[in-house]
Amino acid sequence: MNSPKEISLQDLKAGVADGSVVVVDVREAIEWDAGHMPHALFNPLSAFDTKLLPSGVRVVLSCRSGSRSKSAFAMAQAAGRTDVDTHFAPGFNGWVAAGEPVER
Repeated sequence: MNSPKEISLQDLKAGVADGSVVVVDVREAIEWDAGHMPHALFNPLSAFDTKLLPSGVRVVLSCRSGSRSKSAFAMAQAAGRTDVDTHFAPGFNGWVAAGEPVER
């Protein structure tokens, strides 16, 4: 199986700003409620539904630190979503460590 592509913080921010990237957060509800990236969509790994993933934009999967987003990538690939091929490896922890804004 392939590994997901990685995206840098700068490219992630630029893509979200210009609308070419949608972040899909696969952490669980308690983590999401505690804080998440602005404009991210919520699709927790425990109930991950590939039908809820947007089309026509670059979908970037994200979790706390990169592990669950790889699992979500494998699920998306198995469901035939070859267009879902990128994750933000540093995850939410990396986002916060870089001083980026958090929504609640």
